[in-house]
Amino acid sequence: MKAIVYRRYGSPDVLQYEETEKPAPGEHEVVVQVHAASLNPLDWHFMRGSPYGIRLKTGLGKPKDRRLGTDVAGRIETVGRNVTQFKPGDEIFGMCQGAFAEFVCTRESSVVIKPANVTFEQAAAAPVAALTALQGLRDRGKAQPGQKVLINGASGGVGTFAVQIARLLGAEVSAVCSTRNVEMVGSLGAGTVIDYTREDFTTSGQRYDAILDCIGNHSLSACRRALSRRGIYVMVGAPSGRWVAPMDRVLKGLVYSKFVSQELSFVTAKWSRGDTTLIGEWLEAGKVTPVIDRRYRLSEVPEGIGYLEEGHARGKVIVTVT
Repeated sequence: MKAIVYRRYGSPDVLQYEETEKPAPGEHEVVVQVHAASLNPLDWHFMRGSPYGIRLKTGLGKPKDRRLGTDVAGRIETVGRNVTQFKPGDEIFGMCQGAFAEFVCTRESSVVIKPANVTFEQAAAAPVAALTALQGLRDRGKAQPGQKVLINGASGGVGTFAVQIARLLGAEVSAVCSTRNVEMVGSLGAGTVIDYTREDFTTSGQRYDAILDCIGNHSLSACRRALSRRGIYVMVGAPSGRWVAPMDRVLKGLVYSKFVSQELSFVTAKWSRGDTTLIGEWLEAGKVTPVIDRRYRLSEVPEGIGYLEEGHARGKVIVTVT
């Protein structure tokens, strides 16, 4: 089978489109014929081994695991002997290791059934980004009906899901994006769309009960000015550096929280069958619609990651496999 592999850290040039051995399932595993995958910032962090702290997990000198890609949607081809929830032919989506391949092997607990009226591309767009948005808003941000919630970076992968999910949670949604994305973000359900080229939400005088920050382009002090007295700031993304950033911003937020009435935290997607099933139900009902910017073939993953690194993707970037 064909797959994207990498043996050293670096630019997209280190990614190779190669023939690799097709996986076989373990007792509690399924082999999925991949129809679609999607790109996430985590992919290029792993690819570059940056910030360096990430290498404690991925390997100090070179990657311990040559595979790349997390979001997956496809059809189950074979199942392990102790698999009880799936059978060959089932259409699924979820999270795995090595989604940029024609076939991938993963535990049965890591995927859920894909709704029939949802395409493989739409399903592949959802896991990491939608889980991050849901868990960041509901669990970290404690978003509730009637509260004022602001999404900074509303046109990106997490942001486009966050606008829709915040609305489903009953919040009054304000969203920050560039001029070219104002109309698109408004169509997702934001009550107020702020064009950051014309207005700075941290100096407008408006206060929010929760801020989900997908960019981190303002200081924590500035973001605190836009929070209510007991507001919650949740960091999803921030400018990264070679050594520590964005972890220095995370640590600073944790320290701030000990001395102020506001709460400053961060969120990363945690796999949850229940949450992923809920997202699938929203997709099926049309309550949440993935925004797809570009599509790349499996062999074009290096080009796709290069585009994602530029930071201008509108919604999700998809890899079509089958």
